[in-house]
Amino acid sequence: MFCGGCKMIPLRDDNPTTLTPFVTIGLIVLNCLVFFYQVSLGPQEEEFVLSLAAIPADVFHQRPIIGNPLVPPWLTIFTSMFLHANILHLGGNMLYLWIFGNNIEDVMGHGRFVLFFLLVGGMAAFTHAAVAPSSTLPMIGASGAISGILGAYVLLFPYVRVKVLIPIGIFPYIVHVSAIVVLGFWIVVQMLNAIFNLGGMEGGVAWFAHVGGFIAGLVLIRLFMRSHATRSAR
Repeated sequence: MFCGGCKMIPLRDDNPTTLTPFVTIGLIVLNCLVFFYQVSLGPQEEEFVLSLAAIPADVFHQRPIIGNPLVPPWLTIFTSMFLHANILHLGGNMLYLWIFGNNIEDVMGHGRFVLFFLLVGGMAAFTHAAVAPSSTLPMIGASGAISGILGAYVLLFPYVRVKVLIPIGIFPYIVHVSAIVVLGFWIVVQMLNAIFNLGGMEGGVAWFAHVGGFIAGLVLIRLFMRSHATRSAR
């Protein structure tokens, strides 16, 4: 699941938009369609996933190419972000994308947001691959790209209120906190796990992809914003 150890589950934010988030909606639909096609393949699902997943050893040519891949290895840093392991993995990622992606699309515009999503997602996957270049474990999921969106969001809207669910034992608690608290807690969890699982994917989570995507979002957001949105976001 996207949050990867996070115990704050966002439900919505108090941050209205002026643009209809066509790209955010389109990305959610596309990810869902790919997932349902993927699971419809039955016994061929694993072959399909491995052909499009980002495998560091293949990206950096650390081993002979196995089988007949659908795309060149370097391109898998992009194709991998549209694959998911299961319905919980998909649902967690799409929840974060819906809550935080629409506001980033709003300050960028539709076209820039597409490029931003692909770029930070690719940088996230490359970060993970660079940390463990000989790894043969496949990486899939949109969480690297969404991490870039979170980095952009916390820089632009740190004090926006976010409604979150905090499970404590069997009791769910719903509170409103600032985005900087939710996303600051999230990135600290990712960084700690990245440090203590250096080069690995403990629990199936590519921690360095999350960290790399988040930093990419922080760095690149100002380059992608529309000029009039820069003033309104301060």
